[in-house]
Amino acid sequence: MRHLMSPLDFSVEELDKLLDLANDIEKYPDKYAHVCDGKRIATLFYEPSTRTRLSFEAAMMNLGGKVLGFSSASSSSAAKGESVADTIRMASCYADIAAIRHPKEGAPLVASMVSSIPVINAGDGGHQHPTQTLTDLLTIRSLKGRLDHLVIGLCGDLKFGRTVHSLIEALSRYAGVYFVLISPEELRVPSYITEGMRQDNIPYKEVERLEDAIPELDLLYMTRVQKERFFNEEDYVRMKDFYILDKVKMELAGPDMLVLHPLPRVNEIAVEVDSDPRAVYFKQVQYGVYVRMALILTLLELEV
Repeated sequence: MRHLMSPLDFSVEELDKLLDLANDIEKYPDKYAHVCDGKRIATLFYEPSTRTRLSFEAAMMNLGGKVLGFSSASSSSAAKGESVADTIRMASCYADIAAIRHPKEGAPLVASMVSSIPVINAGDGGHQHPTQTLTDLLTIRSLKGRLDHLVIGLCGDLKFGRTVHSLIEALSRYAGVYFVLISPEELRVPSYITEGMRQDNIPYKEVERLEDAIPELDLLYMTRVQKERFFNEEDYVRMKDFYILDKVKMELAGPDMLVLHPLPRVNEIAVEVDSDPRAVYFKQVQYGVYVRMALILTLLELEV
């Protein structure tokens, strides 16, 4: 039995196989419509979520399976003090696979250690968000045709952004990837990540101005400044509008540069950018369903 806690839990070869399966699901959805008949996924979400929770639920229902779970800690027995370990033991009696989102880093890992069903980390604090990374990889590979030899700009909250941390780890394994880390000093990528990049000879640079970086990028990954990760309102208000991608900045970008965003956005991407063909963040949402379908099939070891 396998779990997914980090993108690194899959080798590059296994990732390629998973993405191939997701592309096949995209092309031939009817072939997979009943593979999970009689199966259930438990979505145990201790933190609010729209995209990730609905994506998991849509993925399981598209495969013919059913869904159960909760959408906030307050609507579960966590409000009574039940531990994550006890919750997953209980859910294991009802479901065949579980997806857990939790504000505490490492909580899904704790659950996986006592679970009798596969557990998927659906986001833990500011740490990891592996299924968003799988979504990002599928989006990039499907639209760019490759995951190697790319100049990738990561912009915004790089300190607390778990999607950024997971994506750097995953893409660092591909040849010729160069990272441009765009953030104010207060929201830079944590030092443990940049130290690891240096040790592994992963090329990167840190810049503060988006305008300076955007002309050289193959891909711009925008992130929001996350209010829920800040300790005080004053710091959040000071940082929240540091980067706003608009039409003027998009004119500086190359004709083939893609703009991704894990969503939700607040105001870091102007609505006027949505009509630009290089803006693919809503396509990204659809790819998220395909890749989660592929992941469910892989962890349940189901074949068509």
